[in-house]
Amino acid sequence: MLSFNRMDTDRSSKNRIQLSDHFTYRRLFAFVLPTIANMIFLSVYGIIDGLFISNCVGKVAFASVNVVFPIFSVLGVFGLMVGTGGSAIIGKTLGEQKPEKANGYFSFFVYACIIIGVIMAVLGMFVLRPAIRLLGVEPDMIDPCMEYGIIGMFTVPCFMLQFLFQILFVTAEKPRLGFWITISAGITNIVLDFFFVYLFHWGVAGAAVATDISEVVGGIVPLIYFVRPNNSLLQIGRPDVDFRALLKACTNGLSELVSTVSESVVSMLYNFQLLRIAGSDGVAAFGVMEYCTFIFFAIFAGYNMGVQPLFSYNYGADNRDEMKNLFRKSIILMEGFGLVMLALLFFFARPLVSVFVGYDADLVDLTVHGIRIYSLLFITCGIQIFATGMFTALNNGLVSAICATVRVVVCEISSVMILPIFFGLNGIWCSAPVAEAGSILVVFFFVIRLRRRYGYA
Repeated sequence: MLSFNRMDTDRSSKNRIQLSDHFTYRRLFAFVLPTIANMIFLSVYGIIDGLFISNCVGKVAFASVNVVFPIFSVLGVFGLMVGTGGSAIIGKTLGEQKPEKANGYFSFFVYACIIIGVIMAVLGMFVLRPAIRLLGVEPDMIDPCMEYGIIGMFTVPCFMLQFLFQILFVTAEKPRLGFWITISAGITNIVLDFFFVYLFHWGVAGAAVATDISEVVGGIVPLIYFVRPNNSLLQIGRPDVDFRALLKACTNGLSELVSTVSESVVSMLYNFQLLRIAGSDGVAAFGVMEYCTFIFFAIFAGYNMGVQPLFSYNYGADNRDEMKNLFRKSIILMEGFGLVMLALLFFFARPLVSVFVGYDADLVDLTVHGIRIYSLLFITCGIQIFATGMFTALNNGLVSAICATVRVVVCEISSVMILPIFFGLNGIWCSAPVAEAGSILVVFFFVIRLRRRYGYA
């Protein structure tokens, strides 16, 4: 374990940004930029998979991968949930000046993630085929779905660890190291995609193997780093086996569980509706839309991951002035990012879409029309993502989960099931913006109601 003196020595560096600092816009950007860049790069190398599959294997294979990918999101969500919820507990404990206990929690969360990951991988192999058939995919899509899915199941534990560590690198005051590990994993995936899919013509299987190897890099390298002596705030050692703390971490991260599982279910419903209305072209169009917006969502997610430990630490230290400062700046940044993203997607939709499916003019037209409607969600979604994450950081998983449930389960599922009845394909494209507009009212309610309790406004 790290001693408190050792941490004080390391943190004394003038150039190192600490959780206890006062954050100007410049300092806040410097702190969250590695996690934003991290999530962007994570999205980019996920996009590369789709790029190679679409252009080298075809749109049926591309649609198949987009059908099966939400299943991985459901299986891997435990790492995100424990990472986010555990970060709130660890950050608060560090703010209370209890580093040994924080490391005990950290170690226990990592071990729990590995065990659950193995269980999820085994279960996933059994439920994959029934899940694919339940989605009503076209017969020629079943084999590519199974091929990509079975290969991907082998590294689900690494996939979960990757998300867990990327969040906890920030809590450990090592966001840049997390960024460089993500870059290493991303470059691994891109290079192997080029060899396996483009040069060797291994098709969907090649893309799956490339992803597996990159997930091993992204999950195992951080594990080795934290097991060995290091100069961060955290180190894996003897765990503090506290199942109540694990339950609290899961409760804190409940919104991430609800959001990820619900969004995966929503993606499946989108695919189901699109297969019914527009066939595999509709699924391919939606897949391209998701790939084109991955980077924009990654900016919100990266900022959220970066700022959460700051709220947790200052909440533990009862520093309300800094929480007000962080809250005000975050709201301004989230709305500014959202409006810029909306403009970029609206005006540059066609060149973005053409990168993926430029070989099919009709599919390009279909996707461009859809993405311009879909992009309206960026007006409010940044604030919602931030506010939901803030409540997680403040150890209020219930409110965070309610916001996420209303946003995804109530509003978006209702929209994607009801709107196509009246508006057909356009109803599917506008489901997300309508859901965001409805659920922002719930977020505002909790932000205003709890502002004095937590002191962020």
